Amino acid sequence: MPEYEDLQETYPGAGTFKLGHDAESCRAQVDLIRKGGKRAVCAALADFEDAPEAMPVEGRTDIIALWNNTPALVVKTVKVQQIRYCDVNTNMAHSDLGRDDFTAWRKATKNAIKRDHKFDPEMMLVFEFFQLVEDLDGRQIEPRS
Repeated sequence: MPEYEDLQETYPGAGTFKLGHDAESCRAQVDLIRKGGKRAVCAALADFEDAPEAMPVEGRTDIIALWNNTPALVVKTVKVQQIRYCDVNTNMAHSDLGRDDFTAWRKATKNAIKRDHKFDPEMMLVFEFFQLVEDLDGRQIEPRS
């Protein structure tokens, strides 16, 4: 039986989260991070009302998991910014989307927000800027349940 690493021993206090809304979008975003294109993630501030402990914190290390809960990446939060959707600039959108297409970012983000919230162009978003600490591809790590 293979030895599995306990990531909580390697990265104490790290939280775990997933990106996207399904397995395909999650994998696509993980791949963008691996290639260095995606350096931020944003969410509606309202997403954190019932789980304030999930709010990103500068300096914290977290694990990004694939849709099946397999740990994929370790990232460190370098900046957290609250901003209205209508005030997001092209640099922020590029950091989140992984490419220069502000219109595509607006459309994708609006659609993602509408899955869980009533959309308002003045609604507050939380932008988490991060750096990749480690790509866990190929390591034997016990999937989180």
